[in-house]
Amino acid sequence: MPHVTHALESRTAQGGGDGLVELRSPERLREILGEPHPAVIDKVHDQLDDRDRELLARSPFCLLATADAHGNCDVSPRGDGPGFAHVVDARTLALPDWPGNRRGDSFHNVLANPRAGLLFLIPGAKDVLRVNGRARILTDAPFFADMAVKGQRPRLALLLDVDEVYLHCPQSLNRSGLWSPDTWGRAAGQPA
Repeated sequence: MPHVTHALESRTAQGGGDGLVELRSPERLREILGEPHPAVIDKVHDQLDDRDRELLARSPFCLLATADAHGNCDVSPRGDGPGFAHVVDARTLALPDWPGNRRGDSFHNVLANPRAGLLFLIPGAKDVLRVNGRARILTDAPFFADMAVKGQRPRLALLLDVDEVYLHCPQSLNRSGLWSPDTWGRAAGQPA
């Protein structure tokens, strides 16, 4: 059925007059991307293994993705010292919440839709760890003391029941030069 999809793409481009060619079919997407290598599929797992725990112990930063009940998305940065994400067990991860802008967009979203994704980065390393699951908001738990910083316990924590763990390919970091100091000036709008 790819010929029908191609016709739809062409009509979209011609009908809109804006030159945009929109892809609307999973079959066409797979045709363009090709099939993923089995090793890529096989590295998705449903609990944190020793390698994941080691990466989490080194990571001072992650991005938290959530969506409200209507699908409106939000991505928020989270971070502290390396290992700030607390591994409760192989299927559970906790992020302490520290004072910020007090909007609480992610938490409001979790109350309406518990699905959440985390993307952990380690400065200078090519490792990108994705953890997806179902989130809950805690006001206390026995492990809050373990997440204390300078004697201060968090007032809230996001608890993620892990559904999927995946170590990403480093190509986006390589292409972006994110960890290459010679690219930092250009990214900040300064001359090379």
